[in-house]
Amino acid sequence: MQKPKSFRPWQPEQTTLLPPSPSDWLSDDHQVYFLLDLVNELDLSQILIPAQAKDPRGEKGFDPRMMTMLLLYAYCVGTVSSRKIERACYEDLAFRVLTGNQQPDHSRISEFRRRNLDALKGLFIQILRLCQKAGMVSLGHVALDGTKVQANASKRKAMSHERMLRARCPGRQVLRQGEAGQ
Repeated sequence: MQKPKSFRPWQPEQTTLLPPSPSDWLSDDHQVYFLLDLVNELDLSQILIPAQAKDPRGEKGFDPRMMTMLLLYAYCVGTVSSRKIERACYEDLAFRVLTGNQQPDHSRISEFRRRNLDALKGLFIQILRLCQKAGMVSLGHVALDGTKVQANASKRKAMSHERMLRARCPGRQVLRQGEAGQ
């Protein structure tokens, strides 16, 4: 008689499954740690000075350094929507480690980005220079265009109308424009 198949215990309601620190679940060379080390090397004065000058009354805001690193990391992993960044702060371990397990809502993320857009552009340049100094990247010309279309087509590989007709009707001679009456 065969023994019934046994499985590992599954108890999703058990709260002690996570380690004491969520950072124990990320590898030591994770990009989040690079950004956390980088925050002290950046000149964040364009973001910190206006934030510190605000009226101290009311609800405490999120640390501007954390919000800056949150946006930079989100951009690094291709998440640009403030709603997706908010969701990642709840669901993605790397985002949770980066934010210290804080979850800013999408409107705060969006407002922070809007207020600090020019300063964030300057930070990208600072980060690229620091990465170059550390030997992580070699910089030549970096061009940013506004297109959202990514394509890897070339003139030689793309099919012309004539080539498509030949492919569709093999053996049939395709006449170019103007050759029909000759």
